[in-house]
Amino acid sequence: MSYLDHFGLLREPFSNAPNAQFYFNTVQHDRALTRLMFAIDSDKGLAVLCGGIGTGKTTLARRLLDNLPDDRYESSLLVMLHSGVTPEWILSRIAMQLGVEHPAEDRLILLRQLYDRLLAIEASGRRAVVLIDEAQMLQSRGLMEEFRGLLNLELPEKKLLNIVFFGLPELEDCLRLDEPLAQRVAVKVHLQSLDPEITRAYIHHRLRIAGSKKMLFSEDSIPAIHRYSGGVPRLINTICDNCLFEAYMLKLSGANAKMVYAVAGDLGLLQSIPKSPPIDELPDDFGDIRPKERDEVRDEIDDLLGRLDPI
Repeated sequence: MSYLDHFGLLREPFSNAPNAQFYFNTVQHDRALTRLMFAIDSDKGLAVLCGGIGTGKTTLARRLLDNLPDDRYESSLLVMLHSGVTPEWILSRIAMQLGVEHPAEDRLILLRQLYDRLLAIEASGRRAVVLIDEAQMLQSRGLMEEFRGLLNLELPEKKLLNIVFFGLPELEDCLRLDEPLAQRVAVKVHLQSLDPEITRAYIHHRLRIAGSKKMLFSEDSIPAIHRYSGGVPRLINTICDNCLFEAYMLKLSGANAKMVYAVAGDLGLLQSIPKSPPIDELPDDFGDIRPKERDEVRDEIDDLLGRLDPI
C-alpha cells in the first residue's frame, strides 16, 4: 500500500512544488493580490511585494499572472536565478517576453523596438506587465538604473509598462541602490507568516484538496506545527509531509504532537526542547495500533529527545 492509498489521498497534500490547485487564499494574500492588480490597472508603473523565505511570494506571482488574461494584458513572468545577470540581458529578455521578435544587439535600437512594441500593445487596448520573481538578485546599481529607464517609456500622463518586483526583504536594499527608482515605488506589500488559526485552516485546506475526508493531524499537533514552522507555508508543508510519511511507515492513521516534535528535531527546527510529558499523559489521538508498535514508537521518540541537548 502506498503513502497516498494509506490515507485515502488522490495526490500529495504537502508538496512544495508550485500547484495552482492548492492555492490558499488568506486575507493577506487576497489583499496583496488586490493591491497589485490596482497598481497594474491604474498604470502606477512600479509595485513591490516583499516577504520572507517560504511565505508564498512565487505562488502569488503565478497567481497574479493567471489573473492577467491575454485579451487585456501582455504579461510575462521572469525569475532571477542568480545575481550575475546584466542590464543588457534584462532589456533583451523583457523585449522578447513582450513580443519584440528580433531584439537588436545595439541598446538604443533595442529601446526603440521595445517602445514601438509598447505603443502597439497600448493601441490594442491592453496593458504591458512584467513580473520579476526573486528580484533580490538584482544586486547592482546598473540593473536598477535599467528598470528606471524602462519606466521612462511612457506617453503623456500614462505609463506604457508596469513592473512588479517579488522578492525577499533584501530587495529593499537593491532598490536603494538607485534612489530615484526607490521613489517610484507606487505600491508596496509585505507578506507575513501565518498565525496559528490560519495555519490550521491552511493544513485542512491542503488535505481537502488532496482528497482527504478527515483531518489527519491531532488537535495538539497544530500548535506544534505552527511553533516549529514559524507559520511559514513552505516549512508547514515540509513538517506535515514528513509527519504523514512517518505515520504511514508506522501504520498510524495520522500524526500527533509527539511526532511533530520528533520530525522537527530531524529537520533541525527545534529552537528549544519542551519537557517530555510522562508516557501515560501522552495524547491518545490516532492510537489505533498494536501495543508493541505503540511502545516502539514511544521508545524511538524518547530516544531522539534524549539525544538532543536542550538550549
